[in-house]
Amino acid sequence: MNPITTDTPERADLRAAVAALGKGHGGDIQELWKEAGKLGYLGINLPEEYGGGGGGIAELSIVLEELGAAGCPLLLLVVSPAICGTVISRFGTEEQKRRWLPGLADGSVRMAFGITEPDAGSNSHRITTTARRDGDDWVLTGRKVFITGVDTADATLIVGRTEDARTGKLKPCLFIVPRETPGFAYHHIPMELDSDERQFELVLDDVRLPADALVGDEDAGLLQLFAGLNPERIMTAAFALGMGRFALAKAVDYARTRQVWKEPIGAHQAIAHPLAQAHIELELARLMTAKAAYLYDGGDDAAAGEAANMAKYAAAEAAVKAVDQSVHTLGGNGLSAEYGLARLITASRVARIAPVSREMILNFVSHQTLGLPKSY
Repeated sequence: MNPITTDTPERADLRAAVAALGKGHGGDIQELWKEAGKLGYLGINLPEEYGGGGGGIAELSIVLEELGAAGCPLLLLVVSPAICGTVISRFGTEEQKRRWLPGLADGSVRMAFGITEPDAGSNSHRITTTARRDGDDWVLTGRKVFITGVDTADATLIVGRTEDARTGKLKPCLFIVPRETPGFAYHHIPMELDSDERQFELVLDDVRLPADALVGDEDAGLLQLFAGLNPERIMTAAFALGMGRFALAKAVDYARTRQVWKEPIGAHQAIAHPLAQAHIELELARLMTAKAAYLYDGGDDAAAGEAANMAKYAAAEAAVKAVDQSVHTLGGNGLSAEYGLARLITASRVARIAPVSREMILNFVSHQTLGLPKSY
């Protein structure tokens, strides 16, 4: 059995169980998070010795996709266990693993991820949040924007930059900042986006941290950073796939039963063919997402980076198209609160924009895969 093209029996069982959990969800996202944690789904990718399920990003992406297909995606799954849990489990000290991973695994602890800055955009080399040594401590100063779920997170994994003593150049490093640390402040950013997880601006005003707040090796920050960003792209693809499947299922059910003339509207090719095309494109994106997860879980970071970017791009485009076609299939009903599709018009664009724009992914493929020269 090919783990890319076909689910193993264990993964098929996982899909069914998570789908059942999502369909039985009563509307309280916090309760869903707690229940998913109790069942072991939130930390399914984390090491067993720290309370996780011993699986990989392949399993965690299934959890997010199936919850999304049931209409209740947990966006913080992209951040807390996928990015932060992965980085800590791969590069953290034994003490950091014991302190953070069990809580991340059962959902009792949540962690946000702070990388985006007001003036840096997609250029991570322009990050201005800096970390300087002061005795045995670190002192962080800077700003972050569009940071998900800070209000419910116990800590935030912050990407800062330290000065390389050899070259004098700044290099990225990762720090765990507990929410109540003096100097760490956050402010809600109002968004025209229907989401239970809110967005925040962070201000780090001489935030003093102990030496053990640094995750991993100070000289390997870029490697450690991308170890978290590849799972982020795979999970964003899963988020988009779940949303697209949810919308498409609503449209197919409507087209199968809605009757205006002699036959249900789904009998007409102008309705049926676009929905079939949307299904095909979602399935193709699912294959690339499975490939990316397979490569990442197998330890091939370079190949996984390429596949993760492609998966995120393909899933985002497929989700936007599926949502648009589903709303159009329902006509006026597609904009009503009863069917829950109109809110996805905005939400589906998130996967096109974050964590990296589709244009930057096209740049990546142009340069890294096709070998074309850079324009920047």
